[in-house]
Amino acid sequence: MKIRAAGRADIDAVLALWRAAGSAPAVNESVEGLQALLDCDPEPLLVAEEDGELVGTLVAAWDGWRGGMYRLAVAPGRRRRGIARRLVEAGERRLAALGARRIALVALHDHEDAVGFWAAAGYERDGRIARFVKTLD
Repeated sequence: MKIRAAGRADIDAVLALWRAAGSAPAVNESVEGLQALLDCDPEPLLVAEEDGELVGTLVAAWDGWRGGMYRLAVAPGRRRRGIARRLVEAGERRLAALGARRIALVALHDHEDAVGFWAAAGYERDGRIARFVKTLD
């Protein structure tokens, strides 16, 4: 398996993987949204490939202040093989090299597999904060 930074040529495959993986829809989950991400930084979108097929994704983003991980997804038929773990390790290395001292992420409470995965990967639930969002038109 190879983990690499995705490029514009990968956008359609990334979006298809997110749909197949059952990822919760996001307001920026579109060709235009991913192009904008890659315009800001050409390397935050990591993909895992096996035999030329895209089988996993992770956004490991750095804003100069904080590291964040988003959109961890693995193809349903390829789960429980260490792909997510390897993507997270690659994301951690990327963010640490950029200067991140802490990484934050969002996991939906009702996705027990995701919550369990992140806990097993050493991430702690932070009960001190609340996440607020506003969708802009």
